[in-house]
Amino acid sequence: MQQTRSVEIGTGLFVLLGMSALFFMTTQTTGGEKFSASETFEVEASFENVGSLKPRAPVSMSGVTIGRVTDVTFDPVALEARVTLIIDSQYDQIPDDSDASILTAGLLGSQYIGLQAGGSDTFLENGSEIYFTQSAIVLENLIGKFLVSSGSGGDE
Repeated sequence: MQQTRSVEIGTGLFVLLGMSALFFMTTQTTGGEKFSASETFEVEASFENVGSLKPRAPVSMSGVTIGRVTDVTFDPVALEARVTLIIDSQYDQIPDDSDASILTAGLLGSQYIGLQAGGSDTFLENGSEIYFTQSAIVLENLIGKFLVSSGSGGDE
């Protein structure tokens, strides 16, 4: 009887420890990078689909965090999502024809905005808009398209 009780307590502690570790990992992997800048400038971009992009998501360029997403809203006139970004003012040499993509950190990670430099001689500044954007890839849509295309082929 004593051995059964100790096995139950051990199993309970193991499950509790596992749940605590899982909770810790989820809170530490989402938006964990610190971003602090004394001076920033604001830029906007429009996307057809932002997926699960949220405020405070990182804005990175070449793998370096240079800013944060401050707001994600819906534009009822253009029927697109408007994303407002702040970028550290030390990165004021970003060409204004750069493109913004919504990327995913890992397979199931959080989404962030990745900037890729253009070739223009003029640079992004406060109030600029990024015109070249690539929307988020939604995994459910890809799976749905794959299932439809694989189900319709080879019946002839």
